Amino acid sequence: MVRQELIYALRSTMKVYETMLKEVCEKYELTPIEGNIISFLFNHPTKNSASDIAEYRMLSKGNVSIGVESLIKKNLIERKLDRKDRRKVNLFLKKECAPITKEIEIVRTKFFDKIFSDFSAQEREEYFRLSERILQNAKSAYAEQGEGGKQRTGSGLGHV
Repeated sequence: MVRQELIYALRSTMKVYETMLKEVCEKYELTPIEGNIISFLFNHPTKNSASDIAEYRMLSKGNVSIGVESLIKKNLIERKLDRKDRRKVNLFLKKECAPITKEIEIVRTKFFDKIFSDFSAQEREEYFRLSERILQNAKSAYAEQGEGGKQRTGSGLGHV
């Protein structure tokens, strides 16, 4: 794959998932951000703060906050203070969310089936192994750049 095609491939893959998830959102009258929040909490039950959602889905904290408030009003999620750290608020899916998460799981399965339709089990494992390395490199690069893509200032040691 040519280097320029990598970004296109990544964006196209995400677009397929977003389009598939959009159908669930429309059925349950959810905004895309609300669908994203429910999907994240369903797939990552231990990473259940608004900050976790914003960080891992690369969404603005403001949009996540608005989505969380809306989902609370719709009686689909609830907030609870963390037992270990009273400053932290955890988010949990409510039982009313079960039909939505069931469909999200179906979408997720269909998505992976489509994306990896002609991959062997070994090729899938290799892809996930390499993707983990790419993710770690991207996180490092993002941390070096800081918010808004501006390079962080610091000692400069180790950076050329």
